Amino acid sequence: MDWKNEYKRWVSATSLDEELKKDLEALKGQDQSLEDAFYKNLEFGTGGMRGEIGPGTNRMNLYTIRKASEGLAQYIDAHGEAYKKRGVAIAYDSRHKSPEFAMEAAKTLSSHGIQTYVFEELRPTPELSFAVRTLNACAGIVITASHNPPEYNGYKVYGEDGGQLPPKAASEVISYVDGVENELEVKVTSEQELKEKGLIQMIGAEIDRQYVEQLKTLRVNKELLSKMGEQLKIVFTPLHGTANIPVREGLKAYGFTNVTVVKEQELPDPNFSTVSSPNPEEHAAFELAIQYGEQEDADILLATDPDADRVGVAVKNREGKYVVLTGNQTGALLLDYIITQKKENGELPENGAVLKTIVTSEIGRKIAEDNGLTSYDTLTGFKFIGEKIKEFETTGEHTFLFGYEESYGYLVGDFVRDKDAVQACLVAAEVAAFYKSKGMTLYEGLLEVFEQYGFYQEGLESLTLKGKEGAEKIVSLLAKFREDPPTEAAGLRVQSVEDYETSIRTFLGSGESEQIELPTSNVLKYILEDGSWFCLRPSGTEPKVKFYFGVNSDNLENSQSKLAELRSSVMGKVQERLG
Repeated sequence: MDWKNEYKRWVSATSLDEELKKDLEALKGQDQSLEDAFYKNLEFGTGGMRGEIGPGTNRMNLYTIRKASEGLAQYIDAHGEAYKKRGVAIAYDSRHKSPEFAMEAAKTLSSHGIQTYVFEELRPTPELSFAVRTLNACAGIVITASHNPPEYNGYKVYGEDGGQLPPKAASEVISYVDGVENELEVKVTSEQELKEKGLIQMIGAEIDRQYVEQLKTLRVNKELLSKMGEQLKIVFTPLHGTANIPVREGLKAYGFTNVTVVKEQELPDPNFSTVSSPNPEEHAAFELAIQYGEQEDADILLATDPDADRVGVAVKNREGKYVVLTGNQTGALLLDYIITQKKENGELPENGAVLKTIVTSEIGRKIAEDNGLTSYDTLTGFKFIGEKIKEFETTGEHTFLFGYEESYGYLVGDFVRDKDAVQACLVAAEVAAFYKSKGMTLYEGLLEVFEQYGFYQEGLESLTLKGKEGAEKIVSLLAKFREDPPTEAAGLRVQSVEDYETSIRTFLGSGESEQIELPTSNVLKYILEDGSWFCLRPSGTEPKVKFYFGVNSDNLENSQSKLAELRSSVMGKVQERLG
């Protein structure tokens, strides 16, 4: 699309929002900034949309929110009056414009006669998923950009099961959104009028209460908790986001009373002013928590991202220094504990299943299968784990036990259908209490898991390539890896290539191929002769491409060495292809 024409359309609009009008004035003459803001429509993909806040068709603002909501409203309209009466639950995080965007979405939907339920204050993403299920809503929306920088916000849509929309339903919504020709002309009724009609209802405390009650059902060993609840020392930081109250309430309900919250990061702050990034995957986010941990001699440090769907865990290593566990390591600890404790209690379902993504550590499969359980891989994105849980409910083939992904997302109880950092915080604290009762740290517990199942190590590299030029580079990079696939990495032969866009797995030695039984996605995965692997995946919500690595060996040092060598080899190939 011609960015100059789109810019003129906005500038000449007589009813343009005053704040956005001023922002556009400030950009006058800055052609590069204006082109980035108007060269395309902000993409509404299978995960919703995410972008920088500001004026323009490629930005998050009240008009792009209205466009997305208008498309969703038309989708709901097409399903009939019963769907409209069931309504849509809406939550939001602590970011700039989140409350305003949430109400703008509610106004757009309710202007179609669709019932909406809006949380009165910020809430975690997983509680939105829970609310959709509890209210029997037909859909849900959460306004969040997860752990992105402060200038970002986003819009995620959930289906009636409380999971993010699966591909088929998402495609239908996308077609309606794309069909909205002029986002500036979407008409909305006033908030006051819609509230008077009862079409916008505010929700909060009752959903909170029911959510905490469900959290209590996840306690695996109540006797352990009553014995160790006061002894375990916990430091928790919500990183200026939504998890402060729910995590503290949950820990209290579990019997954990020795909880210290990082004061500087306790309250919501859209600028995330104490961290360079509010992402618990980045170790720098733990800086203050580690200081608190050292003062308190804490057993476990917990940090949640702004919308509380991801959690990072830090524990003391053998030298007494706090180290941040990877998402794969935390997942292995949670999974091993849940399985062994349920087995001991006689509560492990025979048809239990573990779900993980294609870029998550193979240790999850090993733990599951060594304990007689089934494991399944899904595409990256928790919506696919949610979709699989729904399938189990329908067929009765399996009982969901645990789902996780390497990027710090975990689900224990299926009363939520997205990753849930609140659940994960509570169960991680219980696991730490378990090892403390044995005179061990959580880190020593991890080494025990490695000793039993193998010393799996994983890594991640990301390349951020912003703007139109960056997007083109990402497309080109994936194309080059497809056209000229590497045949070796770190001195090891590539045994097979998995192309999730074509759904074909090719064995390089024989040239034979087979079908991959998963939805299509622009992902390439390479499996080496010793079982090591690496994977390329462009982000669906950010201007970046991610590179994943996985190895296994008979001891920690060998695994770490293998991982470093594989990472270096692959990133060298990436730089060659980027030119």
